[in-house]
Amino acid sequence: MSELQIRVGDLHFSARWEADAPQTVAAMRRLLPLRSKLIHCRWSGESTWIPYGDFRPGVDWENHTSHPAPGQLALYPGGISECEIFLPYGACTTSSKVGQLAANHFATVVPDEGWEDRLREVGRRCLWEGAQEIEIVEA
Repeated sequence: MSELQIRVGDLHFSARWEADAPQTVAAMRRLLPLRSKLIHCRWSGESTWIPYGDFRPGVDWENHTSHPAPGQLALYPGGISECEIFLPYGACTTSSKVGQLAANHFATVVPDEGWEDRLREVGRRCLWEGAQEIEIVEA
């Protein structure tokens, strides 16, 4: 499976698709290249997110979790809350004002030198400097 390239400002990451989420991977591929605003989560702890409002990607639950680890990209496909993509940089519980959610883990940042520090910097920038430009493309 091919890789993804993720850019948030001058911070770069590679990620790999998750084989256990084929429907979600297919839905995400249809959104690529993705260029959006990445903002800090309101309810989920140490995570950033891309809100999609009423958009529905047409996927069911697969490879879902309520606690994505740092670098695990996860898609909440909508329902009781809006559709959103999570990019956690620390301890995260996918949730909203109506309670805990589960999101489909569809890609994972490939560890390289300094990746955890760069992820934390993404979180710091979103929290203290506001929304950041994010670009995700298939490599």
